[in-house]
Amino acid sequence: MKQFLMLSCILACGTAGAAPSGAVRCDKLLDVKSGKTLDDQAISFSIGVVTSVGPAASLPTNAHPTVVHGTCLPGLIDAHVHLTSDPVHAGYQGLGVSIPRQAVLGVKNARLTLQAGFTTVRNVGAMGFADVALRDGVNAGDVEGPRMQVSGPVLGITGGHVDNNLLPYEYHVTNMGVADGPWEAVTRVREVIKYGADLVKIAASGGVLSKGDLPGAPQYTLEEMQAIVTEAHREGRRVASHAHGTQSIKDSILAGVDSVEHASLIDDEGIQLAKDRGTWLVMDIYNDDYILAEGLKAGKLPESIEKEKAIGRKRQESFRCAHAAGVKMAFGTDAGVYPHGDNAKQFAKMVEWGMTPLESIQAATLNAAELMGWSGKVGVLAPGAYADLIAVPGNPLQDVRTLEHVAFVMQGGAVKKDTLSNGSVTQ
Repeated sequence: MKQFLMLSCILACGTAGAAPSGAVRCDKLLDVKSGKTLDDQAISFSIGVVTSVGPAASLPTNAHPTVVHGTCLPGLIDAHVHLTSDPVHAGYQGLGVSIPRQAVLGVKNARLTLQAGFTTVRNVGAMGFADVALRDGVNAGDVEGPRMQVSGPVLGITGGHVDNNLLPYEYHVTNMGVADGPWEAVTRVREVIKYGADLVKIAASGGVLSKGDLPGAPQYTLEEMQAIVTEAHREGRRVASHAHGTQSIKDSILAGVDSVEHASLIDDEGIQLAKDRGTWLVMDIYNDDYILAEGLKAGKLPESIEKEKAIGRKRQESFRCAHAAGVKMAFGTDAGVYPHGDNAKQFAKMVEWGMTPLESIQAATLNAAELMGWSGKVGVLAPGAYADLIAVPGNPLQDVRTLEHVAFVMQGGAVKKDTLSNGSVTQ
């Protein structure tokens, strides 16, 4: 635990440059902890960090806050994105996209994500450590985008979900991150950490968008995953496991992963295991709509569409069961499977499948921050947190779809988007 805390302090950094100091005055402020909406509140900050939150009447008379005419809340967090990927590069079309091109796509997609109100993300899978470069560019102030934790290449078995099998044998292509057996897997963990990964992502089962495998089929064994988790935790990194299949979900939890991604076919035993062991579930329940409506036009393989038809509805039903059982759940969308910037469309699906609007917002603030080890720094507006704030024109507790129309974004005290305010931040 101490290693995780040390790593969190290192990673939860602001973007480069002196962040402004000042204040924001909000018509309404949603306290995501209590669920209360407070009237006429002010958030003061210095060097990009919140110093106080309270009634606007408490501001000094010489303060000149940015006045936001809407409902303010903390910047949102998406704990499962692929910023260096675009949905139009699916299937065989993706073979023509180089790693440098993916990094360029990441610059575009990072800005779209930030403009949508997601000021923090966890990027779980990118080729060639393009996500490491993107994170470093954001931190250096070269790129406008969310705060990032990144995994680099996903670890998986030969011929599995993360091993490119679109090309025939004579090309002898083996993807980055492929590792078979416990010791080879440990070597890959050390390698991704060496080149800058903040966390480790593994593929425990087959996938929807990979060719030739089945989402429910186990890939990594329990022994391999135990070796990965032990080494990652020893190095202070958390582990996210891509697992659709029932057995792979349970093996992932037994191996000690920190989060299970997708969890489409989780059963009652798996739900109880996750609850007992405090394992997070990160379930993408919006992108099914996009894949089925737009997938073929975007170049996704026909077999992937069929797999999504078989598994998408089950993932939504599993989400409802896991939530009802009280499993820890964080907001994650698999952005990159659908267009970046549409992340907030998942809120309505989470409400449709059992959460209250407040619970869905907490999943994208308090819960996701805890999953990432950044509690108190992101996902909350309180002294000591980064001055990451968004605002919407309506009340998201009455209509969670208002979060699809973020009109004001502040990150580290710097205004990134503004159609709701008058006045300016004092320097």
